[in-house]
Amino acid sequence: MVRAGHDDGFVVFDHVQKSYDGETLVVKDLDLSIGKGEFLTMLGPSGSGKTTCLMMLAGFETATHGDIRLAGRPINHIPPHRRGIGMVFQNYALFPHMTVGENLSFPLEVRRMSRSDREAKVMRALDMVQMGQFVNRRPAQLSGGQQQRIALARALVFEPELVLMDEPLGALDKQLREHMQFEIKHLHDRLGVTVVYVTHDQGEALTMSDRIAVFNDGRIQQLAPPQVLYERPDNSFVAQFIGENNRLEGVVEQLGPDRCTVRLTNGEIIDAAPVNVRGAGERTVISIRPERVEFMPERLPPGAHTLEAEVLEFIYMGDMFRTRLRVAGSDNFVIKSRNSAGQARLRPGETLRIGWLAEDCRALDAA
Repeated sequence: MVRAGHDDGFVVFDHVQKSYDGETLVVKDLDLSIGKGEFLTMLGPSGSGKTTCLMMLAGFETATHGDIRLAGRPINHIPPHRRGIGMVFQNYALFPHMTVGENLSFPLEVRRMSRSDREAKVMRALDMVQMGQFVNRRPAQLSGGQQQRIALARALVFEPELVLMDEPLGALDKQLREHMQFEIKHLHDRLGVTVVYVTHDQGEALTMSDRIAVFNDGRIQQLAPPQVLYERPDNSFVAQFIGENNRLEGVVEQLGPDRCTVRLTNGEIIDAAPVNVRGAGERTVISIRPERVEFMPERLPPGAHTLEAEVLEFIYMGDMFRTRLRVAGSDNFVIKSRNSAGQARLRPGETLRIGWLAEDCRALDAA
């Protein structure tokens, strides 16, 4: 279990559990503290518990056990419309019979705001997302990206301190989705609002977040800033789920505080940073990122590991090449290299030596 380490955050999950049938827990004893102004992403595969956590925070689901607090106040029994939380959904959830301005004005009317105040806040929110000129359009007259901007503006129009986003970019094409990622992040930086964001897209989470909580089987597997999560995964699940990752199976021969020796399945001996291994004789998986491996080991400092590899596939991807090799018994070892001048085009069947630094590979659990 990952604990936040303190319970004085702006949003706090305190020993929260959720079961729909009274037997199976979809969220298991969750402890999580989110700071004011933080952009935290809940990331994980379908069924991992991330969306259930968001729905409990929004008030659309009730925790089976534990407390959820917002700004120090327990909110378990406060209905959604009284929590003062902005929400952005994947399907936009705009009223089709209302204009853009009316859609944004609606949450202000519910709060009994005067007409002049409503109009000022609506235009300010639309200007935030560069949509002021569309105030009299209806949702059906807008593109998907424009509708998502309107949904974002509606979540911000009443100036909430917390905004929840549930797969908000899932319906957009790749180029527009990437553009919107930066727009949302820049808006967050400008406004300082707290954002809790749910996605299964690893790239999206790495791009946007201050911290990422990686969920699996109802638990947080690791909670860390994007760079720490990618460079120093705590276990095999996180290493495989975040970005592309090479796995080499082996057995721990020796274990020290900062370095362990591992015998791979083909008999090769390599060193790695021990992360999730307990002692000699234990099975382990060596994790190393594709971009950390060199085709020409002579570029690496003395003492780097080198292994023989056979090219199985060489794929041109525009700005880079993706090469799949057979290494130490694995047919799915990948190297990513930049498409630069002088880069050799490799052919299936070629053999060569590859290499990496010991500190770039980690010994994880064999699960």
